[in-house]
Amino acid sequence: MTRLRPLLTLATVTGLVGLTAASCTEEPTFDLVSVTRASVVELVEAPAAVTARAAATLSAPADGTLAELRVGPGQRVRAGRILAVIDSPAARNRLDKARQALHLARRAGGGSAGDGSDLSRARHSTDRAAARAFDAAREAAGELTDRDRRDALLAQVTAAELQYEAASRSADAVVRAVRRGVAGLNSAVRALSAAQRLQAEQAYDLAKATVDALTLRAPISGVVQLGGPVTAGGTGSVEALAGLLGVAGGLGPGGGLGAPPGLDPAGGTGPGGAAAPVPGVDGTVPVGGRVGAGTPILTVVDVGDLGLVADIDETDVPLVTEGLSATVELDAATGAEYPARVRSVDVLPTTSAQGGVSYRVRLSLDPGRYADGRVAPTPRPGMSAVVRLRVREAADAVTVPAAAVHSTDGREALWVVRNGVAEQVPVTVGVQGRDLVQIVGGVEPGQQVVVSGADRVRPGQRVR
Repeated sequence: MTRLRPLLTLATVTGLVGLTAASCTEEPTFDLVSVTRASVVELVEAPAAVTARAAATLSAPADGTLAELRVGPGQRVRAGRILAVIDSPAARNRLDKARQALHLARRAGGGSAGDGSDLSRARHSTDRAAARAFDAAREAAGELTDRDRRDALLAQVTAAELQYEAASRSADAVVRAVRRGVAGLNSAVRALSAAQRLQAEQAYDLAKATVDALTLRAPISGVVQLGGPVTAGGTGSVEALAGLLGVAGGLGPGGGLGAPPGLDPAGGTGPGGAAAPVPGVDGTVPVGGRVGAGTPILTVVDVGDLGLVADIDETDVPLVTEGLSATVELDAATGAEYPARVRSVDVLPTTSAQGGVSYRVRLSLDPGRYADGRVAPTPRPGMSAVVRLRVREAADAVTVPAAAVHSTDGREALWVVRNGVAEQVPVTVGVQGRDLVQIVGGVEPGQQVVVSGADRVRPGQRVR
C-alpha cells in the first residue's frame, strides 16, 4: 500500500526558471518556481479484493451420504429452497431412541412411590441419564467443523442442561421434604416424573435438530457453487466472497453462521471419514457419496451487491472514514475505472505475513467504465484490485511542488528566494498530493522557492 504524494488537479505549475548562483558557470544551478494556488487531492492506495454481498456454505450436520442434490452449479435460488438432503442412519437412529424414551417418560407418572431412599435412587438415576445424554449431545456437536453451527448447538446443550439442573434441584427439595414428613410421596413422584420428562424432551429436541438439519435449505438468495469456497491454492477464501457485510464465514446446515476464513475445501476428511480431494478432481461430493459431519456440500453466493475489502496500513487508516469516495482498477479489466465508497472500517487490526499492521476497509462498488465510455465488465468475487481512496482534498490552496519541501530539525521547510538571496523558511504542510502539497503557513502565493537542487542551497546564498 502506498501513500500517493502529491496530485495536481486544477492548475499547472508556472514560472519554472533555470538560474545560476553568482556569476561563475561552475556554481550549482537551481530551478525556481512560484508559489501558486491550486486544488490538491491526497490519495491512499491499497490492494483489495472484490467481494459478494454475502456467501453461505452449507455443510453436512452428521456422518452419512449425500442422498439428493436438487440444484446445479450456477443456478440461481431463493432463500428457503431445499437444495440437498443428507441421509444419516446414525442421526435417525438417535432420534428414534430419543422418541421412544420421551414416549415412556410421558406415560410414566404413577407407579409405586417406595420410600425416601427409593426416591433418592430414582433422582440420582435420572441425573446420571441426563448427564450421559448431555455429554453425548455435546460430543456430537463438537464433531462439527462449522464453527458457528457448532457453537449454536453447544449453546443449546448448555441451556438445556441448566434447565434440567433447575428441575433436578426442585425434585431434590421435594425428596428432602418427604424425608422430613413435610410433603407426601406423591409430590416427590410428580417432581421426579417432571424432571424425567424434561430430560427426555431435551434429548429428543437435540436429536431432532440434527435430523432436521439433514435437509439443507438456502439461507440466502443467490447463485449456487458446489462445495465450499476455495482459492487456487486450496485454502478457504470466504472473506473474498462475503467481505462486504462482514460475513467471515459461510452458513451452516441450519442456517447459522459457519466456518471462518481458512476452512478446509469441500471434500476434506470429516469425523465420519469422508474422502479427501483427489488431484485432478474438483473435490465436490457426488450424489451417493459419503460425507462426514462438517463436510461442505455447496455454497450460495449473493452477487447482487458487489463490494471490496481493502487492507489499509496503520499509518494511513486514521484518514479513512465512512463515506470517502475512491476509484478502483481491476487486474482483470485493464484501463477500466470503477467508482467506490467506504462503508466501514474494522476496529481490530490484521497482521500481514511481513509483520505489518493493517486494518480492513469495506467499500461498496459501482459499475465501471473505460476511458472511451464503454461499459466495463462486471467483476467476480475474489478478483484482485487496487483501490485509491481520496482521503483529503483542498480547493484553491497555497501549493508548491512536493520536491520543494525538505525536512530540517524535524520540521518541513522551503528555500524561499527574496531579493535574490535564499532563505530557509519553516512551513506547515497540509494535504499531500502526488505532484503538489498544500502549504498552510509560512509562504504566500507569488513567492519563489527552490524546487530542484535544494540539498545544495546554503543560507544567504545569492541566486538570480
